[in-house]
Amino acid sequence: MTRRVTPRPLTAEAFAPYGEVISARDGIEQYPINYGATTRFNALAHVDATTDGGAPIISIFRSTPLPALVLKIMERHPVGSQAFMPLNGRAYLVAVAPAGELDPSKIEVFLASGDQGVNYAAGAWHHYSLALGAVSDFLVVDRAGPGENLDEVELGEKEQIQVVL
Repeated sequence: MTRRVTPRPLTAEAFAPYGEVISARDGIEQYPINYGATTRFNALAHVDATTDGGAPIISIFRSTPLPALVLKIMERHPVGSQAFMPLNGRAYLVAVAPAGELDPSKIEVFLASGDQGVNYAAGAWHHYSLALGAVSDFLVVDRAGPGENLDEVELGEKEQIQVVL
């Protein structure tokens, strides 16, 4: 039997065990720059990419919505963080589980608004990009370098999660 989950809103507090929420929100250090024409929301996430000779890189991922919202695989990056920021202003899903051995019963699903990004902490389990509604682009900051930085686990049929919007 597939577990059914309704996503909850993405907040910095709820997401803290898995990483950081990237958004221009209240309570974040901010100050004017560019002669007052711009507000800088400072240090929204901390890139963890230099372990074992790695370096931070910036990419764009173009994600196609799944035909059915059933989560069947989880992944993690053991030696570097991975940040996603939507570029199209569309809501998307974030599925995560605590670092360590994957426990499918602890997978949580969040609904991120189109102006919220996430920075998955090194070792935190997550599903790959979960675009909603249309093909969506994400700016991604993660690690390039030597060594293995991707573990994937397929969920068994009874461990899979159906997301109900």
